[in-house]
Amino acid sequence: MAVSHARRPADPDAPNDPEVEAAFAVAPATVVAEILAGELHTMPRPRLRHARTATRLVRRLAVFDDEPGEPGGWVLLLEPELHVGPKPDKLVPDIAGWRREHLPAHVFDLDAPGHVSIAPDWVCEVLSDRTERIDRTTKMGIYRRERVRNVWLVSPLLETLEVYHHDGDRWTLLDTFEGDAVVRAEPFDAIEVSLASLWAR
Repeated sequence: MAVSHARRPADPDAPNDPEVEAAFAVAPATVVAEILAGELHTMPRPRLRHARTATRLVRRLAVFDDEPGEPGGWVLLLEPELHVGPKPDKLVPDIAGWRREHLPAHVFDLDAPGHVSIAPDWVCEVLSDRTERIDRTTKMGIYRRERVRNVWLVSPLLETLEVYHHDGDRWTLLDTFEGDAVVRAEPFDAIEVSLASLWAR
């Protein structure tokens, strides 16, 4: 029988249920573990098509993460672990982005924690049958509370991109793109992104 080794330290100061925190701390690397609204959620690692879509999207947006350069100005991370809110919620978006001035350089120090406690400016969730409900409900609620400025919901199955903007206390759907459209989407509308490149196998 395989032993599951802890891949993250437990947080003894978190007001989440201690049993939930303990289970989160020892979740194996073969699953994605999240604490959302005080409840532990685990799911298998993303399917390869899901992961490929996320990787291709980051490649298309890489010009924003280049320094120096234009348009630049961002830090983009695949599957960062976020600890946000009072309990805190511990969640793993498929991709997250921070404007460079909002993310201090010390978060990348070798002795820094393995998570980020600063809410991103942009999040992308790649939808699947296993994650879509929670991505659209609980996680979108957390992102709204934390005032994430933009959320993209990408569906490899339907070949769609939904672009949301946080406007006060609610989400506004700015646009839905599909198929092989070539789009400019907030906040990365300085460049065009070919959606066909995201769906290619």
